[in-house]
Amino acid sequence: MAPTYADLLLLLLSALAIINLDQIFMANGGMHSSKTENVEAVKGIDVGAIVDLSARIGKEEAVAMQMAAEDVGNQTRRRLTLLLKNSQGEAVQAVLAARHLIKKKQVLAILGPGSGEETFSVAEVGTQFDVPILSLADSCPSWGTKRWPFLVQASPSKNLQMKAVAAIVQSWGWRRVNVIYEDIDSSADGITPQLYDALQEVGAQISHLTALPSLANASTLSEELHMLKRDQCRVFVVHVTLALGERLFNMAKEKKMMERGYVWITTDSLTSLVHSMDASTISSMQGVLGIKSYYDDKGQKYQDFCQRFQYKFGLKHPKEKNHEPGNSALEAYDAIWTVALALQEGNINHQLLLDKISTANFTGVSGKIHFSEQRLAPVTVFQIINVIGRSYREVGFWSYGKGFSMSVDETAQWNVSMGVLGQLFWPGGPPDTPKGWDIPTVSTPLRIGVPGAPLVKYFVKVEIDPITKGYSFSGFSVDVFRESVKYLPYFLHYDFIPFEGTYDALLEQVRLKNFDAAVGDIAIVSERYVDADFTQPHTESGLVLIVPTQSQSKKGWLFLEPFTRAMWLLTALVHIYNGFVIWMIERNYCPELKGSPLNQMGTLLWLAFATIFSLHGDRLHSNLSRMATVVWLFVAVIISQSYTASLTSMLTLPRLEPKVANIETLRNSNAVIGHSSKAFVRSYLLNVLHFNPNNIKNFSSFEECAEDLKNGRIAGAFLEVPTSKVFLGKYCKSFMTAGPTYKAGGYGFAFSKGSPLIADMDEALLKVFESGRLKELEDNMTAIEKCVEIESESETLRLSPSSFYILFMFTGGTSTAALAIYFVHSKYEADNTAMPEHKRIWLLMLLVLKHWRNKRAQFPRNVSLAEPPVDASSHV
Repeated sequence: MAPTYADLLLLLLSALAIINLDQIFMANGGMHSSKTENVEAVKGIDVGAIVDLSARIGKEEAVAMQMAAEDVGNQTRRRLTLLLKNSQGEAVQAVLAARHLIKKKQVLAILGPGSGEETFSVAEVGTQFDVPILSLADSCPSWGTKRWPFLVQASPSKNLQMKAVAAIVQSWGWRRVNVIYEDIDSSADGITPQLYDALQEVGAQISHLTALPSLANASTLSEELHMLKRDQCRVFVVHVTLALGERLFNMAKEKKMMERGYVWITTDSLTSLVHSMDASTISSMQGVLGIKSYYDDKGQKYQDFCQRFQYKFGLKHPKEKNHEPGNSALEAYDAIWTVALALQEGNINHQLLLDKISTANFTGVSGKIHFSEQRLAPVTVFQIINVIGRSYREVGFWSYGKGFSMSVDETAQWNVSMGVLGQLFWPGGPPDTPKGWDIPTVSTPLRIGVPGAPLVKYFVKVEIDPITKGYSFSGFSVDVFRESVKYLPYFLHYDFIPFEGTYDALLEQVRLKNFDAAVGDIAIVSERYVDADFTQPHTESGLVLIVPTQSQSKKGWLFLEPFTRAMWLLTALVHIYNGFVIWMIERNYCPELKGSPLNQMGTLLWLAFATIFSLHGDRLHSNLSRMATVVWLFVAVIISQSYTASLTSMLTLPRLEPKVANIETLRNSNAVIGHSSKAFVRSYLLNVLHFNPNNIKNFSSFEECAEDLKNGRIAGAFLEVPTSKVFLGKYCKSFMTAGPTYKAGGYGFAFSKGSPLIADMDEALLKVFESGRLKELEDNMTAIEKCVEIESESETLRLSPSSFYILFMFTGGTSTAALAIYFVHSKYEADNTAMPEHKRIWLLMLLVLKHWRNKRAQFPRNVSLAEPPVDASSHV
């Protein structure tokens, strides 16, 4: 709320008055130097306190401080005078009160105030006069104690409660939350960033961040809640003070936002004061989950404090309906004791007092009091409550680093899921946990935009019924969406709405909330994530180059094509091996097979290949070589006939190849290329593939693209992979792909940013993939004009070793067996003359047994027939 001119004038006059008072006071010598002069040891201790007595927290803090001052006097025999000032929730009043307490009353320390704005203002005064300021604000930034050296954070930081909120969100699988916070510095600079980071860690995000002024009226609240109600997200995190929170929930009930399907989570600033709310507010908050700091309320010290507090608070504020103390009362009580214990040594200056406070270490009613860098140790355990009936139910606890539990004692069992806390009562009283977002219904269906003029009708087709004048939608992308919806765990109501415009304009409408989603051949591009979020692609991704084809029949090396490289290599090896076997067996009978190593190698190679074309069995001397040659000739005839048949097929079958090999050829020749009318394709060609913008032409239909390619107006066309399949299905004999696939996003469904539907749709799409239904839809789309790819047909005509491995094993095994028998027989002949007959028999038997025991590895080999240059009679 902007200050008026009267307020500014009053503030200026107050400041001038304070300056004049300072000058008069210093001139009279009434102000002691707090940096050097020790405070005299006195029986009484003057401590100032600044609270907002118009708020419930301020009332509780005032009563608790007065109780603490009495207890200090009774237990230490030193009178502690509490000088209480009412700030009325205004920072200016808090500054004036602080100056008065320091200058006029010469207090040793000041406790309070309760808000961040007041704390910052009072801390400035305290630093100016070196007086410790013990802040009881809900949160104080970490840099506060560095900027104001005499500021002490006497209330524990509750920033970890945001991790508790995130843990609740994660437990129930909510992915988006709306955050409503009070527009004060402590929330905007502290709590809100903490919540954002905590939600990011669990995979959730903030859908809307709504700041409400502290004095927001009914009209403002109604307008803001109406805007939030229009969004699908139904999870609300509320971080406001008690006064604003009461008005907010009363308005939320009027707007019917406390009904089934909604989730409300309140933070400590409001939850810790639920006990003080009236029946009307409690009625408006039914089903709310609250998080508040946990303090042990089972000890005798707490029980005594609670009993005394209720009595004194009732006397002081009889109009308040509930007299139980909140967390702020416990913290204020312990803050007084922190100052009192620091002053036990008597004479002490302000700096030493600050040091004593910073090293305090005792157990108060709120628990362990221990400071680190002038900040009280943060709260790590929070209690979770559920508002139900006339009050609330304590559900359980959440501890940082442990999770959820029903108790906090040594026997507690912690779990990361909130489900261990049992059944909860939600707004509207449903037994099931809310989904966290509003499922579209018949009255409010999902509005889905569909491209009205797509490039390919097979993906999206929009037709108008001449009778009903209504629209009908079909196509591959539309069918995939419908199939995916069937796998959702709930019934989704939606309406398709045609959109006449570019794809980027369609996604902009999604961002503007005019459409909830967009379905069609919409490419997933990084720049489009500004407007929408996408599901996983339901098509292949990437761009391919389409070029005209040309004949490949005059290729000079075509005679090598019938065999694969492995087949040629294996055939040659079997030839050589077979020649080696025949040479080994026949060289003892033919002098022509002996001689220099070069001569023998030439003869071996000649034997390896000569038997393919002729068989001269009468020139072979050994039956073993004849056996190996016959088997190899049988195999060679089969292989040669297969080669002839394959080569004949390749010569008679037209073979096509791309006219342009790759994009380098296009760039180097400065050729003109084409692309579809989609903007992202042109951007990819310019920024990634670096084509000249003057050489890029777009087309709006398949017919135009094909005509430009045939007439040479463009040398190639870039299409998305799904689109290229349909294009080649129609023009398979004239065009083909060239080069690699250039990675880019496939087609996906677009939803508004942070839509909870995306995760469910991704899971549903995966089920469509696994069921095989997506393949059926794709086959149906391309079957209309499908043709057989010639290149893949000719590729199947090439022969590989897998087609003849049985024959290779047969001829290789035969040749190896012949060679083994030859070696055994030769060994036997060599030893026959050198030993007695009976020893030769036994040795021969041992050699045979040894031969059969040694298992030789059999390799698929083919051996050619040997043709010795001379005739000889057969042996063996």
